[in-house]
Amino acid sequence: MNHVIAFDADDTLWVNEPYFRETEDKFCALLEDYLPSHTTGQELFKVEMNNLALYGYGVKGFMLSMVETAIQVSGGTMGLDGIEKILNLGKELLERDIEILPGVEEVLKALQGKYRLVVATKGDLLDQQRKLAKSGLEQYFHHIEIMSDKQESDYLKLIKHLDVDPAHFTMIGNSLKSDILPVLAVGGHGIHVPYHTTWAHEVVSHKVEHENFREVTELREVLKYL
Repeated sequence: MNHVIAFDADDTLWVNEPYFRETEDKFCALLEDYLPSHTTGQELFKVEMNNLALYGYGVKGFMLSMVETAIQVSGGTMGLDGIEKILNLGKELLERDIEILPGVEEVLKALQGKYRLVVATKGDLLDQQRKLAKSGLEQYFHHIEIMSDKQESDYLKLIKHLDVDPAHFTMIGNSLKSDILPVLAVGGHGIHVPYHTTWAHEVVSHKVEHENFREVTELREVLKYL
């Protein structure tokens, strides 16, 4: 078992981005007196991008960015009642039930014992730990890595920690930008499992061509390559 198979969590093991989209729609509806919803969404995205270096990824940073956007869009006139509604939207997002994606347990059961299985996900530490505990999937994994970001340097640290050669490390995930391209760059393997909803920050427009790259239409298909 000298080969490590690492899985992204959000939108690879369980549903995530659609919940953010639902929350964003509710947030934009709160501000319709100030701006059309699509414009508020654009402003929120700008604020999120400006705040990534400060807050990182996850619901809490999203909540703070919603509050900041509301203050900007309303010209500072949104009252405490509006701010409270925004905070409640964030809390609802944090408390969502975990919806495991199709084929996940089937794949994990098939691979367990043959490989060292790892979760390699980014986001807020407490939130990701909570989701993993609620998912019931923790039992399948040798190691859990919750990363502040997913750059080449972050993967190299993980690979070193796991004491595995990059050539024996395979990352499975829905994001080309975060899950696949950095791993290919450090000598690992990547299997892309596209998800129907992708955050704009994670979109990659160019075609990926690499000898260590595979793309499947759904998670069960990874078993053809492992």
